Amino acid sequence: MDSRPSLPTDSRRPGRGPLAGVRVLDLSAYIAGPYGCALLADQGADVIKIEPPDGDNLRQYPSTLASESRAFLGVNRSKRGIVLDLKRAQDHAALLRLVREADVLVHNFRPSVPKRLGIDFERLQLINPRLIYCAVSGYGEDGPMKDKAGYDQVLQTLTGMCALQGKRGGPPEIIYGSVVDYYAAALLSGGVASALYERERSGLGQFVGVSLLRSALTMQSARMIWADGEGLDIGRDMRSGGVTGIHPTREGHIYISANTPRFWQALCEKTGLRELAADPRYDSVRKRAQAAAQIVPQLHAALAARSALEWEALFGDEVPCAAARRIEDMFDHPQVLAEGIVAPIEHPGVGRYRAVAQSIKFGRTPGPAAFAAPQLGQDTEAVKRELDESGTVAARKRD
Repeated sequence: MDSRPSLPTDSRRPGRGPLAGVRVLDLSAYIAGPYGCALLADQGADVIKIEPPDGDNLRQYPSTLASESRAFLGVNRSKRGIVLDLKRAQDHAALLRLVREADVLVHNFRPSVPKRLGIDFERLQLINPRLIYCAVSGYGEDGPMKDKAGYDQVLQTLTGMCALQGKRGGPPEIIYGSVVDYYAAALLSGGVASALYERERSGLGQFVGVSLLRSALTMQSARMIWADGEGLDIGRDMRSGGVTGIHPTREGHIYISANTPRFWQALCEKTGLRELAADPRYDSVRKRAQAAAQIVPQLHAALAARSALEWEALFGDEVPCAAARRIEDMFDHPQVLAEGIVAPIEHPGVGRYRAVAQSIKFGRTPGPAAFAAPQLGQDTEAVKRELDESGTVAARKRD
């Protein structure tokens, strides 16, 4: 049984969610690490975000909000926030005290930095053998690139994502939205949860490595197949041809997926192109991809009869599709509202705002209500008081 004293439960984190009672120290910055910790907070973990005196660099990113970075708010929900300068002996000691009572520590320092700061896995494991130590890096802990700075769009470009984005034969194109970072965050959340589960059997913590390189290649697992005996430079593009894709309409654009015989038949029926459905030249995805130059102009002519929203309603459940919308349209989309994905949050500087509040739905152990990302250092004194109180309790137990 774990006999460590427990930090008091913060009033903003009622004991709900499958990870209730798990304490996470988040020393990471930017997106991948912080959002991975936010996903753990969604599941009930008590996450303490630990920032240097200048704060997470994401706080300085461009934002149309007057008092806070929109990106920082989005990836740091439901955390308490403290400031520690790990180069100061007093603050370094405070972190080590937190480590003794923590379940998880997450950072995104380059592999050579933690040892210089005195917070490498080997040292912290001696302090707390049950600690799950998660390191988020650009390229991993080994190899010639391990100490290079890694960023989402750099890894997109390196790993071939950009070469396969955009038009065939065109220049490489970036995928905006930090998709590699967010997928790395999901890997972090899943990896830490698995390590916590394994700890229930072994009683021991372990190192968990998440890298943007691993994330970018894992996202492309369907492309990362090279069979013995085949050429390396072969077709790896997963796109199925000109029919499945985004198309113009009378007003707006619509994405249509028509890869199965059923959906292809329904598309032809709904658009009045029944003769295409009966044509054996187009009776498979591969054939339609090869004949896109003949099919797509006819499809565009038919789609010009209605707007994207009208086609979306007409296709209904028979043709997978979506009218191209703005992100702003999602705040009041009936499906988003029905699922409770977005909720109002109060922030002392920004005021009331609406944001993603629940990333996963749990039936029996729902996660706690989301609260705002912390202002810089807002909980420093409270957490230090908790450390003092827990230290007093531990001393009494020893006596």
